[in-house]
Amino acid sequence: MIVIERSDPKEPQATALLQASHALMQSLFPPEDNSFLSIEDLCAPNIYFHTARRGDKVLGTGALAVKPGYGEIKSMFVDPSARGQGVADALLRALQDLAFEQGLSALKLETGNSLQAALRLYARHGFTTCGPFGDYTANDSSIFMTKTL
Repeated sequence: MIVIERSDPKEPQATALLQASHALMQSLFPPEDNSFLSIEDLCAPNIYFHTARRGDKVLGTGALAVKPGYGEIKSMFVDPSARGQGVADALLRALQDLAFEQGLSALKLETGNSLQAALRLYARHGFTTCGPFGDYTANDSSIFMTKTL
């Protein structure tokens, strides 16, 4: 059974997954197009960081950043050994439920144009493409998506 829970990004297994995610993003996209949050930034009071685990093993991470009027999905990453097992779906559902509980009217996210599995995940959950939001600017690597809650 996959368990989703609020977690500390500094917990060793969570940190290891976040570092793997950051390394992947750095290998795929130019530095100016990377907008992942540092582990320290994920500890901010407006960020709800969650992990997915099975037993004692952390399989994935995801976060909801509460912004004025919307929530932003951040730090979605699943351990390669756990992909295809519903981990990302469970995390995203939990973050959407949390956003709804927080009274947010929309969710937004930025992802990379070459992350086909992520794009399929978000589309499956009702996200559609949109323009840049918040502090983002258009670039060659980013896809921006939104979903009304």
